[in-house]
Amino acid sequence: MIKRLTIQQAATAIVAADTILITAGAGMGVDSGLPDFRGQQGFWKTHPQYAAANLTFIDLANPIWFEQDPARAWGFYGYRYQLYQQTHPHPGFALLKRWQDNAQQPGFVVTSNVDGQFQKAGFSEERIYECHGAIHYLQCTASCKNEIWTVPAFSFDIEPQQLLAVGDLPLCPYCGEPARPNVLMFGDHDWLSSRSDQQGQQFYAWKNTMMTKKVVTIELGAGSTIGGIRRMGEHMSGTLIRINHREAEGPPGTISLAMGALEALQAIDAAIQSQRA
Repeated sequence: MIKRLTIQQAATAIVAADTILITAGAGMGVDSGLPDFRGQQGFWKTHPQYAAANLTFIDLANPIWFEQDPARAWGFYGYRYQLYQQTHPHPGFALLKRWQDNAQQPGFVVTSNVDGQFQKAGFSEERIYECHGAIHYLQCTASCKNEIWTVPAFSFDIEPQQLLAVGDLPLCPYCGEPARPNVLMFGDHDWLSSRSDQQGQQFYAWKNTMMTKKVVTIELGAGSTIGGIRRMGEHMSGTLIRINHREAEGPPGTISLAMGALEALQAIDAAIQSQRA
């Protein structure tokens, strides 16, 4: 009964909103079949190769591998790139887009995910802020020109047992040094943030124009371990709907749903349709 009432509250807030901000963490992609790379046990279950070597996600998502073991680095990131390319956004993305499109004012998406799934789902590139970068873009490991470019067709394979890249690894087209994804890694002092910064400027300009509007923030699958996405929603004016299977709690006034993203979005949409009938 409590969950049903909370779903109704979320539906009512969305219908009454002038605009909708969507914020998303790693849990958003689980229903599309993507692993939650933040959870160590889940990560090792998906990748026993790394468990045998006692390498965690945090260990591997470190730029030092591009210097010490490029085959390992590109095995890890190349696998992720291929996985994201093959993955189709789950139906919850379409529901979110419809809700944004139906609102009086255009909305925005802020995500810590680097998978490009919101673009795949049809959200406007101009209204997406990828605060940790995107795996579909590259930069030079030597930062020779501080340039960012789109990923070309990779010419290497990934050896499936150890997830090591085999073949010609990506090189910088300007200086010939090794290339790396334009993704913010752990302990990363060389990430080129210019593309993400430009997206951030667009987001904050949008935010300033929405100060007097009824804003609903729908947060999906953002954990507290790296809490930037959670803080984003907590600092927005208006109503926060937090959808998180394990960490749904929030500040006073938060509409909390301890559910998976797709399950919650479909339940909210059913309530919206019922209210409008």
